[in-house]
Amino acid sequence: MEIAREEIVTVLTQFNPWWRGDPIPDLPGWRRAGFRELHYWITAPPAPRAILLSGARQIGKTTLMLQAVEALLRAGVPAANIVYATFDHPLLKLAGIDAVLDAWREREPRADGPEYLFLDEAQFIRDWGTWIKHQVDFRKDRRIAFTGSAMPLAQAGQESGVGRWHTIRLTTLSFYEYLQIKQLPLPALPPLRSLRELFDWPQADFYRASDGARAHVGHFHEYLLRGGFPQTAQIDSIPQAQRLLREDIIDKVLKRDMTALFGVRRILDLEHTFLYLCLHDGGLLDMVNLCSNLEVKRPTAQHFIELLEATNLIYRLPPFGYGKDVLRARFKVYLADAAIAPAVMLKGKSLLEDATALGIATETAVFKHLFARYYRQSVRFSYWRGKQDREVDMVAEVDGEIIPFEVKYRAQHTGARELKGLLELCERKNISRGYVVTKSLDDFGPITGLDGVSATQIMRVPAALLCFWMGAAEVAA
Repeated sequence: MEIAREEIVTVLTQFNPWWRGDPIPDLPGWRRAGFRELHYWITAPPAPRAILLSGARQIGKTTLMLQAVEALLRAGVPAANIVYATFDHPLLKLAGIDAVLDAWREREPRADGPEYLFLDEAQFIRDWGTWIKHQVDFRKDRRIAFTGSAMPLAQAGQESGVGRWHTIRLTTLSFYEYLQIKQLPLPALPPLRSLRELFDWPQADFYRASDGARAHVGHFHEYLLRGGFPQTAQIDSIPQAQRLLREDIIDKVLKRDMTALFGVRRILDLEHTFLYLCLHDGGLLDMVNLCSNLEVKRPTAQHFIELLEATNLIYRLPPFGYGKDVLRARFKVYLADAAIAPAVMLKGKSLLEDATALGIATETAVFKHLFARYYRQSVRFSYWRGKQDREVDMVAEVDGEIIPFEVKYRAQHTGARELKGLLELCERKNISRGYVVTKSLDDFGPITGLDGVSATQIMRVPAALLCFWMGAAEVAA
């Protein structure tokens, strides 16, 4: 659509204050874990590719790009060679990418050096996949970072996009990042690059780590209630934080993005499907039960679940293994953040008084932290189910190693008798190490007396410590 060049320039000038010599307003001093990877690919790309920032709404993708802009400016990159544009803006959406870039160059003549394009909500660019492909193939002088609902972007442009962009997958805030954004003191804990290091600790180190984190268990529970979205994390009132999460994040994805990106018309059925998943967070997905209760056909329900995964609201874990049996088996579903289910179901602080619900929220948080820490290593996550319905919550396959995780978030200390599923899997697959995620800071250390699985070491790790260490290691990675 033809839009007056002056109008486009006016909008771009508002989004690019560095053209006027002004600082970028309201940028936080701390940076998300993904900043280092984004900065590396922008400043010294190891391959000629664009960068796709993938993740749910309101997790800080725009802030991350603006922090990258600020770093470029401090490094001496000419302001005229950097442009930020969001195609969520109606005028820019109507004008189109070429008109926006023409307006940029009319306002800011090019200086020496590469051009840096930061494009927000790129799914609204017409034929975005073809455009990115053309830019990467023929404009070697340009470095492009873009955001959007990443899974639909990747799926829609899969054929043309192969080898054209590098994806940085962002989750909601880790517990470590949550403490930072809340400006809370970090616990006095030794750094831990890998959980494997715990097997070399003397007993005294477990006591010291537990004592150092004791004041942060309450913060961990509040983190589960407020959620890992930067906006909700900074609100003092937990009910208000949950309301913001429910209205400004979930509703916008379900009622706006699903219509705009995928043309979904049966929004009420989609919302009911999502509510069903909230009620069964961390559980096996029973499609027959879902379709029966919601009175929707299986293909429709399957389509809705795929869309919820595409917009980064859920994760799906297949059963452990490969082949036809796995393809026919049920998926396990985790929400994108532990606070989503309590917010949607209006639980408020009552979550902390419900041992079952608190355990599910913790399991969801643990999975998200493990995913964020290891996804760059092409990790495959699954769950395991064996004899007599024995289960293991999560199984990570990374670098040729199988690493199981079982969450036992309860007051009682955990012993071998409570870990029959974990021990059965370790014995079957000759697994060298596994982890039990516990509640109490005193329920920490190796489990002894594992008859029949002497080749396996099992480590108990309190959830608050595991999530802190995984978040800290992700930042340092």
